[in-house]
Amino acid sequence: MKLSNNSMMKPPKTWKEPEDHHKYAISDYWYNVIAKIQDEINFSTFQFFRNQNIRSVQLPITTGSVTSPMGLGSDSLPVKINLEGVETYLADSMQFHLEYMLRQFNDGVHYIMPTFRGEKADARHLCQFYHSEAEIPGDLNDVITLVNNYINSLCKDLLNNLHDEILEIAGTTEHIKSVIQKGTDIPRITLEEAIDVLDNDPTFIEIHAEGFREITHKGEQKLIEIFGGIVWLTHFDYLSVPFYQAYDSSESYALNGDLLFGIGEVVGAGERHKDVNHVKHAMEKLNVKEEQYKWYLHMKNHHPIKTSGFGMGVERFILWLIKHSDIRDCQVIPRFNGIQMTP
Repeated sequence: MKLSNNSMMKPPKTWKEPEDHHKYAISDYWYNVIAKIQDEINFSTFQFFRNQNIRSVQLPITTGSVTSPMGLGSDSLPVKINLEGVETYLADSMQFHLEYMLRQFNDGVHYIMPTFRGEKADARHLCQFYHSEAEIPGDLNDVITLVNNYINSLCKDLLNNLHDEILEIAGTTEHIKSVIQKGTDIPRITLEEAIDVLDNDPTFIEIHAEGFREITHKGEQKLIEIFGGIVWLTHFDYLSVPFYQAYDSSESYALNGDLLFGIGEVVGAGERHKDVNHVKHAMEKLNVKEEQYKWYLHMKNHHPIKTSGFGMGVERFILWLIKHSDIRDCQVIPRFNGIQMTP
């Protein structure tokens, strides 16, 4: 049942009772709105990429080559399974598949599919979530431009088509209008610049055991505040990113970027190595064995293309859209590692 104009909708949080969640969520208005938002994101996404001449592709959810943790700074764990006697992984990202399919469709490829992570769900993280990912020919600037256009398009479509529903939960749509007003000119700041802006405060910047610097969650929130709600944080210390991320001429900084808004990182983007020798050099620097990635090295050697790509956590985008604080409320049919849930 819809609420009066003076009330904001509250989540039922029935996911806290996994055995009974399906009984209540099936008729709860909160989840009806979440489902509408998911539908609108799907439709808007495929329409946007079709207009960009970027093709959608159908991909398997199993993989022998995980993208994470293939860097010293990753805290994400892959999900290993035994499928009919074969040891494999559930996909933590479709980036490698997309890089492969880009050799079929040279203007770009994308998909929206589930992603699996071997970690516990909490207010900021999900262990199974939906990923909107794309890979295109070009460099970091090209993919940042694509993401800026994509976010702008999503915001316009959702505001036009689900304004009242979003307002019922969020209580406002000003944050969406603000991003639309920025257009495709979203501010950027490098890691080095961010450290200066944040006065190298240890509350905002931490040093990993491997020696590289990272911006903390509080640091991300501070940057979001400083830049009026949304900002690109780019050029991380190279040792903090996976081997497939390209680096600058000094080999000190990655050619990558995180788009920060709402909860923090909502989109991760990066330029890839074109040359196979650069990939091998990166693997050596990051202590990654070549064995599982022979196919990837073959592709880079025989079909070299300068490409870049991004991945957006769909539920993280929804969390920002509805100005909510718990991402576990953004799935109609949730999944938590180690817990049996139906349907």
